[in-house]
Amino acid sequence: MDTVTIERKSNISTEHSSRIYWLGRYTERAFTTLKSLERLYDKVIDRDPEHYKKYLDCFGLNDIYGDYKKFFRSFIFDKDNCCSAAYSLERAYDNGIVLREEISTDALAYLQLAKDKLESSENTPQGLVVAMMPLEDILYGFYGCFADHVYNGEIRDIFFCAKSVERVELYIRLKYRSEKILSESERMCEFLKRIPENTPYRYNEKNLEGLMKMIYSKEYIGRESEAISLIARLFDGGAI
Repeated sequence: MDTVTIERKSNISTEHSSRIYWLGRYTERAFTTLKSLERLYDKVIDRDPEHYKKYLDCFGLNDIYGDYKKFFRSFIFDKDNCCSAAYSLERAYDNGIVLREEISTDALAYLQLAKDKLESSENTPQGLVVAMMPLEDILYGFYGCFADHVYNGEIRDIFFCAKSVERVELYIRLKYRSEKILSESERMCEFLKRIPENTPYRYNEKNLEGLMKMIYSKEYIGRESEAISLIARLFDGGAI
């Protein structure tokens, strides 16, 4: 049987690779935001009504809400709040529309479903709770559909790489357990290595090494801003 040699060269435009990357980051941002808010909601309801302020601290934000209900409504439903699930879903959908042919209409339909579900639950009596749990399942469906219907390996690699990059950044910001941060960081590295060298998303070796050193040694604890800065510069000068 003849051996097939696959040469990893970029076969998508720079504009579309950027849209794929941000589709991955924004969908993961919506997903992790919802999961984090769901856990936070339980703590606020059960123990401390002001616990939401610790979430704001993770993003360097001031408390302009004064009430946990206003906070949750803003961070779930407010499309003008760049930290909200609604904002991230809107940006993901904007990129998905342009990439319809690449990601399939079936995958795009999941993003539309997520947007519709969020909007329809905002004014229900149990809007906060109703919005969070079903949306996680819908986004899981989107990820599965994306993996199943996208046959271009580079598109899949950039998308899931971006998804993992976003998750690592949010896990560090939100002070997730170090074991979870390490596991996701190692998965991120695997995705990064799959990206062809002649693309905008080929990683900068020095910055990735610096980031992983902080994560392995847990030096990022108390120095989260430094780790996040390295994530922001993962692709600086990395493309060839």
